[in-house]
Amino acid sequence: MNKVQGKASRYLLAAMMCWLASPALADEPSEKGLHFAPQHNADSQLLMEALMEQGLPQAWLEEALGQANYTQSVLDAMEGAAERRLKWHEYRAIFITQQRIDEGVAFINEHAEALARAENTYGVPADIIAAIIGVETYYGRHKGQHRVLDSLATLAFHHPQRGDFFRGELAAFLRIAYEQQVDPTTLRGSYAGAMGYPQFIPTSYQAYAVDFDNDGRRDLWENPVDAIGSVANYFAEHHWKPGADIYHTATGPEGLPDDLLQSLSFNQASPPAVTVAQLATHGLTPNDSLDDDLMVVPLALEFADGATRYRLGEHNFYVITRYNHSHLYAMAVAELAEAIAAKHDRPNEDKLVEHKLVEDNV
Repeated sequence: MNKVQGKASRYLLAAMMCWLASPALADEPSEKGLHFAPQHNADSQLLMEALMEQGLPQAWLEEALGQANYTQSVLDAMEGAAERRLKWHEYRAIFITQQRIDEGVAFINEHAEALARAENTYGVPADIIAAIIGVETYYGRHKGQHRVLDSLATLAFHHPQRGDFFRGELAAFLRIAYEQQVDPTTLRGSYAGAMGYPQFIPTSYQAYAVDFDNDGRRDLWENPVDAIGSVANYFAEHHWKPGADIYHTATGPEGLPDDLLQSLSFNQASPPAVTVAQLATHGLTPNDSLDDDLMVVPLALEFADGATRYRLGEHNFYVITRYNHSHLYAMAVAELAEAIAAKHDRPNEDKLVEHKLVEDNV
């Protein structure tokens, strides 16, 4: 083998070793020419200077930002979120499954003390807390494979519309990592930078995470007890009403015109703004006895049989959308919580739950 061949072989071997050492494809930078090291990126430099004014050391920031990778798949994923492209029955099928229900019951049983304490402290029931964690990370099983540092740096400096928002999230993430003495390159999460059991974005982590087991550290990455308290605190801070209903089923016409759906604020992640009486004038009536003046969020959901079915969200439905601004998300959390509670209260009635799974998804 000549020297050129030997050198080429060594390069090939090195490249193969780097590929094999990569923990996840999501971490591979799409364009290696893009750098986030402050000395090579003016925007990164400005962010570093702002954080230095808050007390973070320059050397630590330079090292952290210098290890961030541009990741095109993060930008691509932002355009294809399930909440924007799936119909209700498709979205529901992802989260309302017998296994997720069963594991939700197991989660409640395993963390009964923490969940009871969270409900007593914040007024948020165990089944809602479990459903949030169940939808977000399958009870901690799937916390995300993207390096949070890469995701947030990519979005902060390259998202075409929301760069300012994600620069704030990147700054918050770096503060959390520094204050908790965690290597920022080791933390993984969603493509949008959400982290841990409850998938808090960094500013939510700062604002709502609590040390619920009193060990002196707010750890949402590995500590389910802290996650339980933090989810409950998040809902309480967004004015969850203990004991109040989340939604009601309703009866209505086979279809409503698009302009009417829009004018009556159907399928919005916004505060209840339409009265039961207003909806009744268009042939939409609740199956429960409700006050005519009750403000609701009207929902028109598409099922697998092609039919549209209606539901009316109350204030607590809106609170769930503060966690994820999607009516599909809130509905999935509400239904999963119902199913977990039913199975937990009646553990031997599997057929009842299975029948509901099929019946609700026709």
